[in-house]
Amino acid sequence: MRKVILFIGLLLCFSAVYASDTFRFALFTDLHVQMDNQQPAEDLQNAVNDVNALQNIDFVIVSGDVTESGDLASLQKAKSLLDGLHIPYYITVGNHELKWSESGATDFLRVFGADKFTFTHKGFKFIGFATGPIIKMGDGHIAPQDIDWVNAELAGSETNIPVIAVTHYPLQTGDVDNWYDMTDVLRKYNVQIVLGGHYHRNSLLNYDQIPGIINRSTLRAKDSTGGYSLYTISDSIHVFEKKIAQPERHWLSVPVEQKEYDQPDLSLRPSYQVNESYKNVREIWRLDSRVAIYTTPAVQDNSVFYGDDLGFFHCVQLNSGKPAWKFKTGSRIISSPAVSKNKVVFGSTDGNIYCLETKTGKQIWKFSTTKAVMGCPLIQNDTVYIGGSDGCFRAFDLSTGKALWTFNQLKNYVETRAVVANGKVMFGAWDTNFYALNVKNGTLSWKWNNGQTRMHFSPAAVVPVVADGKVFITAPDRYWTALDVETGKVVWRTNQHEVRETVGLSEDGKTVFSRCMNDSVVALDAFADFPEIIWKTDAAFGYDHNASMPIERDGIIVFGTKNGLLLGVNAKDGKVLWRHKIGNSIINTITPLYKKECILTTTEGMVCRIKY
Repeated sequence: MRKVILFIGLLLCFSAVYASDTFRFALFTDLHVQMDNQQPAEDLQNAVNDVNALQNIDFVIVSGDVTESGDLASLQKAKSLLDGLHIPYYITVGNHELKWSESGATDFLRVFGADKFTFTHKGFKFIGFATGPIIKMGDGHIAPQDIDWVNAELAGSETNIPVIAVTHYPLQTGDVDNWYDMTDVLRKYNVQIVLGGHYHRNSLLNYDQIPGIINRSTLRAKDSTGGYSLYTISDSIHVFEKKIAQPERHWLSVPVEQKEYDQPDLSLRPSYQVNESYKNVREIWRLDSRVAIYTTPAVQDNSVFYGDDLGFFHCVQLNSGKPAWKFKTGSRIISSPAVSKNKVVFGSTDGNIYCLETKTGKQIWKFSTTKAVMGCPLIQNDTVYIGGSDGCFRAFDLSTGKALWTFNQLKNYVETRAVVANGKVMFGAWDTNFYALNVKNGTLSWKWNNGQTRMHFSPAAVVPVVADGKVFITAPDRYWTALDVETGKVVWRTNQHEVRETVGLSEDGKTVFSRCMNDSVVALDAFADFPEIIWKTDAAFGYDHNASMPIERDGIIVFGTKNGLLLGVNAKDGKVLWRHKIGNSIINTITPLYKKECILTTTEGMVCRIKY
């Protein structure tokens, strides 16, 4: 009985401590501010005014999707509205700032100063972090360096301080590919809840035993007014929905208590059992950099080149994976490099195009633009072709960096690599257009539009291929299109297979491949004047929209998925030859080697040499 009384007394004391420091804050999420639709901005302004009219609100948390498209003007508009708050606000980033962003999501950092935050308020630790991925189309993803940052911040905090974590995506399967890496960190500490948005509704979820609270959007949607969330912290965390100019509505309470989590349910984690079935596939070496990588590696001689999320450009040894040198740029690198004649070229979101010596990493030349460069260079006949975010596509002399010509009529950014054929350089941009320029002077030969008006459907992430006088592309509109290289006219166009942003060409140039969004891989006759199917196979990789191009070498098509599965498919009949699971995050387009080997990188920060 004494023990029971003592326990009750301690519990009351514990509750009294929190009750004596009761405080309130507001949470805004999924604002979706945009320049061509003023309603989201009006909804945010109303939320700001409503909070300013309330008493005893200590601060506001903003948990992502601040804008619709991550563009600078929308970010600045959102900031001007949030700056109207009479109290501090703390902000993190959402997927809409990360995928479609001409700055490679760096404008968010410039406008708001950071994409994550940490602070302590009345005995509670608040920590907010991003759940990407940057530019890539896949599940949400927490960069490994951000996971390490959260761990370090919490490890350095006062022992047992209650923690409230904030992000955008729900930390669960189907939303964030590596959610378990973050929950494994959070479970070590006294984390009370994880707050977020993304679903535009109020909901209580379970993130590996940690309560997850999803909050309504500030948007009015089908209602006459928008709203937001209010939190009261005392002996419990009380959650309210607050519609504009209406009384708040309580919908949830979660007790504040010392958290000690049980062992996680490992059945929810990714399985690597598939690797037991294909022993012929093995990793020769693996480098785990702990920094996200969004670039396809380039290879020359015994060197592998790639850029990372922290702005470093790396050279590692092909035979061992050991570092050779690295070069620091001013911001993250999304541009996949090209290498020729002991020179490696790439762009950076710092606005520069770099050319380095392959042996030493010494800079040979640099060209500065006014905006980020995410386009991937193509080197052909000692000429570098590359697009940027400043409305320009350029050609440079490889040796000197001299600009040979500039096409300045793009309406949005370039992220893909071009293809050259029949005296034309061809590529897509996020302005809904696919372009063909004259390789000699950069004048427009033709441009084609798929009929869509929204930039999100642009044929801009696919790397085009050319065969039999036709250029082949796929786009987010789920169509596969063959255009005449000379005229830009449609030869054929089909949505039969629901392909998206992946296309490849056979080594003999007679067959084009694409991965469908659900399980299948398709091969079409590149020489036919209609989409003639050679084969279609169920590769059983599930739903996937990762723009990892299918690459054929030695009769095997190799591609990666958004959840770390690498597949090998027979190029002649489509039979699945093998599968190998690398991790659980995006595998970028692979770089084939020889003797059935490839080099790949992942958003988890892995660089691997694979033999199959």
